[in-house]
Amino acid sequence: MGKDLEKATFAGGCFWCMVKPFDQWDGIHKVVSGYSGGDIENPTYKDVKSGKSGHYEVVQITFDPEVFPYEKLLEIYWQQIDPTDDGGQFHDRGDQYRTAIFYHNKEQKEKAEKSKQQLEKSGKFNKPIVTKILPAAPFYPAEEYHQDYYKKNPAAYQKERAESGRDDFIQKHWKE
Repeated sequence: MGKDLEKATFAGGCFWCMVKPFDQWDGIHKVVSGYSGGDIENPTYKDVKSGKSGHYEVVQITFDPEVFPYEKLLEIYWQQIDPTDDGGQFHDRGDQYRTAIFYHNKEQKEKAEKSKQQLEKSGKFNKPIVTKILPAAPFYPAEEYHQDYYKKNPAAYQKERAESGRDDFIQKHWKE
């Protein structure tokens, strides 16, 4: 392992669907579902789902940047979301399901902004990219039953992904 581990925090709609894409790579040490960006301390799933907490559903990734660079995390992130939707993601609607990149240092902020600009210039989408780039806020891990949901409940996870429209969107916009 190289230098110190870093954290990356991404909001991409339902956190259940955001763990697996990051969880399967060398250099990724941990992916935790949780909540960030809101107004209350130690929120519960019920608090966040209500839409009144101000929190986003997020995943926080602990990674070794010498093995798996932050730019690669950003590339994977963009390919999991609809960056043009400010009302939620796919069938999950509400502010708690909006997209955001929470940066943990100046370097992450610069790389996130650059990746967003590249996406805007790519012409891949005909609507504005609305994903916010925000300073990291306190992170609160979600309840244990939300952690590694795709491993614990594979059938329910697959059903959720299929019904959400996420996979159809990814196939249409990201698979060439």
